[in-house]
Amino acid sequence: MRIKYHKRFEKRFKKLSPSLKDKTVLAVRKFIKDPFDKTLGNHPLAGKLQGKRAFSVTGNIRIVFEEYDSYILVIMIDVGSHPQVYGD
Repeated sequence: MRIKYHKRFEKRFKKLSPSLKDKTVLAVRKFIKDPFDKTLGNHPLAGKLQGKRAFSVTGNIRIVFEEYDSYILVIMIDVGSHPQVYGD
């Protein structure tokens, strides 16, 4: 699996607290080992984010991503709270 990070992801990641940064890094590592690890809750998105997927870092922090060629390439698009990434 090859991971790329969108500028939006990088910008929001920098604004996370040190604790949330650590949890995000751990979640991404877990995702790389097994994108469908049940603790991540990997799921497809609907509406304006249709075609993208998301997984959980914590109860409220999500990572939105796009996957290509059965997870050969993954682009991490956004990270943040539920309202930040989903636009609630």
